[in-house]
Amino acid sequence: MTKSVDEKDSILSLVKSPYIKNFIKKYKVSYIIGIFFLVLIDYLQTRVPIIIGNVIDGLEKDNITLSIIANKLIIIGIIAAFIILGRILWRLFIFGTARKIERDIRNDLFGHLEKLSQRYFNNHKTGEIMAYITNDLEAVRQAMGQGVLMTFDVITLLAFTLYNMVTEINISLTIAAVIPLLLIAFVTSKLGPRLFRKFADRQEAFAKISDFVQENLSGIKVVKAFVQQDKEIEAFEKVNKNYFKENMNLMKMYAAMHPVMNAIAGMAMAVAIGYGGYITVKGEISVGDFVAFIQFLGMLVWPMMAIGIAINTITMGSASLKRIESVLNQEVEIKDKDDARQISNFEGSIKVNNLSYKYPDTDTYVLENMSFEIKKGETLGIVGRTGSGKTTLVNLLLRLYNVDKNSIFVSDTDIMDIPLKTLRENIGYVPQDNFLFSDSIKNNVDFSDGSLSIEEVVNATEFACVHDNIVDFKEGYETVVGERGVTLSGGQKQRVSIARALIKDPEILILDDSVSAVDTDTEEKILHNLKNQRAGKTNIIIAHRISTIQSANHIIVIDEGKIVEQGNHEELVANNGLYNSLYQKQLLEKMIDEEV
Repeated sequence: MTKSVDEKDSILSLVKSPYIKNFIKKYKVSYIIGIFFLVLIDYLQTRVPIIIGNVIDGLEKDNITLSIIANKLIIIGIIAAFIILGRILWRLFIFGTARKIERDIRNDLFGHLEKLSQRYFNNHKTGEIMAYITNDLEAVRQAMGQGVLMTFDVITLLAFTLYNMVTEINISLTIAAVIPLLLIAFVTSKLGPRLFRKFADRQEAFAKISDFVQENLSGIKVVKAFVQQDKEIEAFEKVNKNYFKENMNLMKMYAAMHPVMNAIAGMAMAVAIGYGGYITVKGEISVGDFVAFIQFLGMLVWPMMAIGIAINTITMGSASLKRIESVLNQEVEIKDKDDARQISNFEGSIKVNNLSYKYPDTDTYVLENMSFEIKKGETLGIVGRTGSGKTTLVNLLLRLYNVDKNSIFVSDTDIMDIPLKTLRENIGYVPQDNFLFSDSIKNNVDFSDGSLSIEEVVNATEFACVHDNIVDFKEGYETVVGERGVTLSGGQKQRVSIARALIKDPEILILDDSVSAVDTDTEEKILHNLKNQRAGKTNIIIAHRISTIQSANHIIVIDEGKIVEQGNHEELVANNGLYNSLYQKQLLEKMIDEEV
């Protein structure tokens, strides 16, 4: 799980972040233009009370004409027009830039996730990762948009307003009225660190609820098959209750802050009316000045309150950015070496030399002292009990995990020296889980740049013995298979996955228990096609059924991470070891099934 954010972290971590600094530098022109219009609007707003005050003083002294009043109204109308236009423009430049930063961060985040090793995804759930891309990123966008806006709005409007209150009205009245407003800044500065922590807790709770829903819906068939709906609903209620609690903790702080700020603003207004009215009666300021001061004070309340809102927004954005950076800072473990060798003529030969492997953060070896060799064009069969390490071996051949130097050689080259793109482009892989995307069958088979013709797709599906099933569907090859291929049967998913690997025409084809869900006749057809159409290319077939791999050139038997037997089918049967034991059991099961 992600580490919780330290409440002592400063909100300045947002702008101090080198990652965010790059975006500020990239979009500085847009920010400068937006801030320019913001400053211009704030300046124009502070002109209006002065104009109104002058008109009131002129009316009181009876030295103003209707034409002058009309001119003042025109000026106010022009100012209003500029304010409207300026607000449109700063929204466009500041909020629009925040949207661009959101887009760029989301692209960076997804691109980095695509490069991370399988180890990261083993330790972090999908719902947690989705929370980064949605909720956390939204908080960062708010900080880079609304947070930036309010920060500069507070500074400029505060400066212009105080300057006019001091120079145009009365310095003592300004000091008396502003002192209560300073309490707003004091309160928000004290609540900021607590808000930071509570928002981070809320984000963690969101990640948990997102992960729970994603996992439960993915396994909905299992939930229903075991009649566990009520249990899962009860479990969801607990997770949702925790999310509700964290939201309420955050909302309680908001609920306390705003009334307090309004009360302080009311105190400032009372001071202004009381003391301002007193010095107006004494003649120290005019009635127009008093009216202008009240308007200035009203304008001053917003910046003081906005200090709290800006702190909240930037604090939440800082907390979320810290979570996002925890992903971006994850080291890419599986990557090309600086001196990776380009292979001009990739061939399917494989040599495994004393391979031992244990997963990161564990002390138990999954594979031990494993050695075998496959020549180009041969078929290797791998058989063994469940959990013996067969799939781990395949994962290492695909370099989903790193191995020791000189452990695996592909095309006479150490696998650690081969560029990942070159290695994986030349391997076709059909995994055990047969993952299909929520897309058309055609696009699932042509899982590349979509440039292959329908004829090539059909050839691959005919090879995999699934073409006849596909054409029976109403939409044919345009049939959308649903999430994870849910609308297809297990055997259909396996064969579509096989077609997806075959269409690459790879030098090495790996089938990881990939025909277990098809009947024996279909299995024989697929294996016959492999033998005839992939002559001269290497095949690796992992299977539980001996019949699937008995015609392979070479067979290895894995038990508890070690090769306990190897040879061809006849040799292994004659050894009277584990292979023969599995073979005899399956022969007996087949005889029983035939009799039944």
